[in-house]
Amino acid sequence: MPEELPEVPFDLESEDLHEKVLFADSDLSGVFAQSVEFAQVRFRSARLAGASLPKLRLTDCVVERSDWSNLRAENATMERVTVAGCRMTGLAWNGGLLRDVTFSDGKLDLTNWRMARFDAVAVTGCNLSGADFSNADLRGARFVDCDLTGAQFSGATMQGARFEHCELAGVGGITSWTGAIVHPDDLIGLSYVLAGALGIVVRS
Repeated sequence: MPEELPEVPFDLESEDLHEKVLFADSDLSGVFAQSVEFAQVRFRSARLAGASLPKLRLTDCVVERSDWSNLRAENATMERVTVAGCRMTGLAWNGGLLRDVTFSDGKLDLTNWRMARFDAVAVTGCNLSGADFSNADLRGARFVDCDLTGAQFSGATMQGARFEHCELAGVGGITSWTGAIVHPDDLIGLSYVLAGALGIVVRS
């Protein structure tokens, strides 16, 4: 992506295509548009809170310090996207695809990733407490230094999914973790979840 992009007014309509532009300090909270595509676009402090963008497509994009909380983007796609320092509480990306995507230092709690596919996705330093990964394909996902307290993994495909230095207390769907790779430091928190799933009572 070019370092310098022309800044344009942030406006969206269904089936729009935006290429090689910068959206900065803009607010489109609550907007509705479907099948919108962004290619080589940089978002900087761009608000899409509460928006509804089904079948959204992001390709070769950078999203920085933006508020996309409660954005609904069902059946959407991110490909070669970097997301840094963003607030995405309550984001719904269910049924979507993420390929070659990085999330860092973000607030992703209560997000919905049901039936989404993660392919070469790295999530670092993010709050994912209460996130829902039910029936998601996480074989290409890596979570590092993330808070996954109370996250749900029921029915997820987990072979090869990596967890390093993460908070895993109270995660749901532990029986779906077959083949997941967990750092030794994370096993203490996970052991209580495993014990509960097996009906083991832990008492001091």
